[in-house]
Amino acid sequence: MHRVKMVKLMLVYLIGIALPQFVVAQQQLTLKEALTYALQNNNKVRKSKLDIEGGRYKVQEVRAQALPQITGTTGLTYNPIIGQQVVDFGGQLQTLKFGQKWNSNAGVQLSQQLFNQQVFTGLQAAKSSEEYYNLTSQYTEEQIIELVANNYYQVLVNRQQLNVIDTNIKNVKVVEKIVSNQFKNGLARKIDVDRITVNLTNLNTQREQIINAITQLENQLKFAMGMSVTTPISLPATELTEVSQLPEFRDSLDFANRTEIKLLDNQDKLLSLQRKAYVAEYYPTLSLTGNYTYSSQSNGFDFLNSNSTAIGFGSSAVGLTLRVPIFNGFLTRSKIRQADVEIRKAKEDRKESTNSLNLAYENAKIQLSNNMNTIKAQRKNAQLADEIYRSTQNNYNNGLASLTDLLETENSLTEAQNSYTQALLNYKIAEIQLIKSNGNIKSLVK
Repeated sequence: MHRVKMVKLMLVYLIGIALPQFVVAQQQLTLKEALTYALQNNNKVRKSKLDIEGGRYKVQEVRAQALPQITGTTGLTYNPIIGQQVVDFGGQLQTLKFGQKWNSNAGVQLSQQLFNQQVFTGLQAAKSSEEYYNLTSQYTEEQIIELVANNYYQVLVNRQQLNVIDTNIKNVKVVEKIVSNQFKNGLARKIDVDRITVNLTNLNTQREQIINAITQLENQLKFAMGMSVTTPISLPATELTEVSQLPEFRDSLDFANRTEIKLLDNQDKLLSLQRKAYVAEYYPTLSLTGNYTYSSQSNGFDFLNSNSTAIGFGSSAVGLTLRVPIFNGFLTRSKIRQADVEIRKAKEDRKESTNSLNLAYENAKIQLSNNMNTIKAQRKNAQLADEIYRSTQNNYNNGLASLTDLLETENSLTEAQNSYTQALLNYKIAEIQLIKSNGNIKSLVK
């Protein structure tokens, strides 16, 4: 008995330790916290940061072509049969052996580009590529913010719909109790009890469907955030706040803050540098070369004058190499013309992108205005439906309304409340699009 008591005390102690951790795990997650977590843990965002790091190494790779190139070489050769040369000495032919059985050498070579327009253009392109990776990372963050925010509000709406269903179930259970008592006293029919039971069963089925939908939406939200789908989360209902007035609309869209336009600008720069690199193939190149080699030869095994009978000697050379392209079968011309085509295509992409951004902005303004009107109408409609339901319920209790009237008003109340909640969601999504159109999507994190 004493041992059992000790085990119980230990369980109580362990549960007491675990409870605070459980409470922490269940803490509410605001939209700002969800977005901050996503920017730190989403896989696409983390990969985009790695692309930035890789871009820096790419710049270093291209810069290396403009730096001195130094190469060390060494070799050891054994000649079992030494080659001979025939030499004419005064009309008499003689054979002479050149070299020794063991030859070894070690040397160092240096080359330095003095003028190579392709390399210099490559350096400019590498710097623009680094800027491209930074912009791509920023664009990825903006996409993740939009995705997480949309998922976040969808979860809130479904949770609000669950609250509506729970309230309606509670109301129907009250009616069920009244009808059951009336049936026992002979004041209600069996069909009335059955209708209430069917209605309650339908509401419970809807509740289970909404709970499953919430679970799936929460999993989507956690996946978008880069969070384990097994981690429990809780969202405060206050994040889905009511709206009373529209934000201020601009007459025209300012593209300066849009990352998409910055990416297009960077793309134009890269395409221009690519064409410049092709043109540079027409240019001559000038490079400095130098080398030093130490060699030794001997009839016995030798490596770099290790044999006392070996003969060692050094040699070196310094030179300039000028390469002048003359004709390559119009290869360079074809490359330049292809680059011109890509530049023209980029101009078409810019027209389409700017038009698409304007379209998204104008649509967001229209949707916000429409959703605002819908919210106002549905808010009044939900209030009116609630008043009708309460009045019908009171009339039913006093025998002045039928059960059919009560159930119909209950369904109307549910639809009105869900329509109002859906209108709030549509407004929030349109609001996110408007903020994104203004280039301020990251303001949701601040």
